[in-house]
Amino acid sequence: MTDPRTSLSPDLDALLATRRAGHGMPRDFYQTEALYAAEMRRIWQGGWLFAGFGIELPNPGDYITFAVDTTPVLLLRGDDGAVRAFHNVCRHRGTQLCRADRGNVRAVVCPYHAWSYGRSGELRSCNGMDEGADKSQLGLRPVHVAEIAGLVYVSLAATPPDVEGLRRDFAASAKPQGFDRARVAHVVDYEVEANWKLVWENNRECLHCIPCHPQYVKANFDVVDETNVSPAMQQRIDAATARIAPKWQQASESVLHAHGGLATFPDPERGRWFASSRTPLAEGFVTESMDGSRVAPLMGDYDSEAVGVLRMRSLPNFWVHASCDHAVAARMLPAGPRKTLMRGYWVVDAKAKEGTDYQLERMLPFWHLTNEQDWNICKWQQKGVDSIGYVPGPLSSRFEYNVDAFIRWYQGQMRG
Repeated sequence: MTDPRTSLSPDLDALLATRRAGHGMPRDFYQTEALYAAEMRRIWQGGWLFAGFGIELPNPGDYITFAVDTTPVLLLRGDDGAVRAFHNVCRHRGTQLCRADRGNVRAVVCPYHAWSYGRSGELRSCNGMDEGADKSQLGLRPVHVAEIAGLVYVSLAATPPDVEGLRRDFAASAKPQGFDRARVAHVVDYEVEANWKLVWENNRECLHCIPCHPQYVKANFDVVDETNVSPAMQQRIDAATARIAPKWQQASESVLHAHGGLATFPDPERGRWFASSRTPLAEGFVTESMDGSRVAPLMGDYDSEAVGVLRMRSLPNFWVHASCDHAVAARMLPAGPRKTLMRGYWVVDAKAKEGTDYQLERMLPFWHLTNEQDWNICKWQQKGVDSIGYVPGPLSSRFEYNVDAFIRWYQGQMRG
């Protein structure tokens, strides 16, 4: 595996220094091939990545595949019930092994020369090899994996960073939601014509929400400027908070964010690359649906609709909004300096039945529309920052504090 701590070239180090404090990132940050390659080494091959939900692999032999840029990864449920991750590459001559998005295998068989691997990654047969080949040294190359409260993370690093903080925070936050007792009701894949950093910047501010997200702003207080909130709006926020505060204000599994604006994330000074919080919904909304009413049975441990929205996020590639009845998650994967692959998951309680307990036509629109609006925003921003006429403007300290924090986190990761 590539060492993610490999020093940056002087040219890239100089490029990182061109970002002016309190402003957006310069044009070259979103289009330079050499910088993108360094990001893959230092960020995407150096940390923990959300790979999917454990519930996607209910049975031994179930697998899902994905690629981090040019690195294909295989997630596989073993005979012992454990989820394992491997480089999805044959140890013979490098052919990609599993090519479908998901499936079930009794053994992983290379479609090129029929080498066969067990569901724990061991090489079982090596067709055509000389007698005496040491099969014990030719198993699938493992990838580090951590299953946390139903969320599966992988790390491509030779020595991954500590994951215990993430495990503690997310395990506590996700427990009442019951991700490990759920089912994926629907998946939508999106191809975003933009650099992955633009997608994150867009996610980290809601200054754009009023002009761009007519559905989202009806349900959430993210558009409110916390530092200059009107007395009338503060009364609305306080009333919404009171509806969920008795149960959640003192709960250890997530911080109750009872203010306008987005919760602060990330925290580059403390190296905080993951966080969870619970936010109240606007009056008339018990879930993030088009009309605010429930679209599925209660999830997990919930015995009431008064839970607001659990928000969890981890850099560089995951966030989720989880309501009382369903959760909508996003997985980001880079596919070049100007392309990002997004997967949207709609998750419900394991006992919920489509057509009886929920209808996709009621569940999907709120977030599907919001996703498509965001991806369109990012596409056109990429077109703009590609222009020689683009000069980074100042960031609003009232609304874009998280964009500034993301950029500082990014610079810190790149400089090591």
